[in-house]
Amino acid sequence: MRTLVLGGIRSGKSRWAEEAITTSLQPGQSVCYLAPGPPVDDDPEWSERVARHRGRRPGHWSTVETEDVAEHLTQSPQTPTLVDDLGGWLTATMDRHNAWDGGSVEASVEALLGAVGGFASTLVLVSPEVGLTVVPASKSGRRFADELGDLNQRVAALCDQVVLVVAGQPLTIKPINPTSPAST
Repeated sequence: MRTLVLGGIRSGKSRWAEEAITTSLQPGQSVCYLAPGPPVDDDPEWSERVARHRGRRPGHWSTVETEDVAEHLTQSPQTPTLVDDLGGWLTATMDRHNAWDGGSVEASVEALLGAVGGFASTLVLVSPEVGLTVVPASKSGRRFADELGDLNQRVAALCDQVVLVVAGQPLTIKPINPTSPAST
């Protein structure tokens, strides 16, 4: 079962995703929490946000901070996994490939999509939703919005369920199909 959880900044999407994966597992079953992107140690406010997220997770979950989400998903396709979030992954990927100045992230996106499509356990992916605000004023901002919008659409096509979280409230965008092979 693959679920994409979308929402704006501070919408409650991460908390909802954590609760959703917890309720889909056996009691005490471990979860791998993938945190994409490099840690930002010189930003106290960001460090506090990360600490709040860590504090909500059960102690038996493992946390992996990695920029290579596709590799990790491919290496551990049987471990229930929560990826939070694809926006951070995309930012780090765009940095690595100089995509802000015309480089391409397509190979990395394809690798991620392949890993998501081949994942054999419960997978919950969190991503910021684009289009809930004004069009970015900068070229790099527009490029990020375009890339994230495309990524979200492609990941959603691979998922069994898509949920939009607004003000902490989930709205099912793509319901689980009870007759699909993934839901049986």
